[in-house]
Amino acid sequence: MKKYQLGEFEEVVMLTVGVLFGEAYGVSIKKEIESRLSRKVSVGALQSALKRLEDKGYLKSHEGESTQERAGRPKKYFVITALGKKALEYTRSTRNELWEAIPKIAFDLKLIE
Repeated sequence: MKKYQLGEFEEVVMLTVGVLFGEAYGVSIKKEIESRLSRKVSVGALQSALKRLEDKGYLKSHEGESTQERAGRPKKYFVITALGKKALEYTRSTRNELWEAIPKIAFDLKLIE
């Protein structure tokens, strides 16, 4: 079911939007990913992913109020859509099925060494 495919970074971004429910905007998403995953995130990569996810219908955005500190520009907040929830559920179930299909012996460290 290709229509629900998410890249690894897209999945991380969507999950982070969910974690930040109500407070998910560019800077907060970037900080949360970097904090939780100890992973540097470029603003460009994040903005590209957010745009892609919105174009796919997985995220929806709305503007907050303008602030002085942002030179009058409003923050753009993101939320997960119903379609986005389906995509995350599909990704989760696919990963779980794959994990469950791995035979126990595949992780037997004695065989690997």
